[in-house]
Amino acid sequence: MINQVLSDADTKMGKSVEATREEFAAIRAGRANPSMFSKLVADYYGTPTPIQQLASFTSQDARTILIAPFDMSAIAGIERSIRDSDLGVNPANDGKVLRCVFPELTEERRKEYIKIAKGKAEDGRVSVRNIRRTAKQALEKLEKDGEVGKDDVTGAEKKLDASTKKHTDAIDEMLKNKEAELLEV
Repeated sequence: MINQVLSDADTKMGKSVEATREEFAAIRAGRANPSMFSKLVADYYGTPTPIQQLASFTSQDARTILIAPFDMSAIAGIERSIRDSDLGVNPANDGKVLRCVFPELTEERRKEYIKIAKGKAEDGRVSVRNIRRTAKQALEKLEKDGEVGKDDVTGAEKKLDASTKKHTDAIDEMLKNKEAELLEV
């Protein structure tokens, strides 16, 4: 029973770390890449749809992304979604493709992106700690119900704390790498 709680918590913490990694991928650093658009959704026939499913993305050069919608009726929704996002780009629509030219990253914009990255890292750490709290409550409930002994729960809590530290350290390492990537000129 204890092993099941610990295993579930470890799996969920791993998913939180992975979600944080995906959030970091969406933050621009230097080169423009299609993963920056992964979190954007556009209204497609009344349904919010990820724009990655509505169009193909081509990196023309380091600062330009071409977006070719599969269905031309979706181009306005995609354009609106990009314009309303926090990417800081205004897409040019020529009727067939959207051209997104990203401006050079200024020192000020790099610092903004670092703040955003720190916020996303903190969100990831909070998520991991919430999972830890839930698992700890489950362990305490097992002890209270008399299913396991106090010593077993104490040992399990130490394992849970080690797993929590491992996952928060992974998030911190990703943040450190992202900061270095953002500060690189």
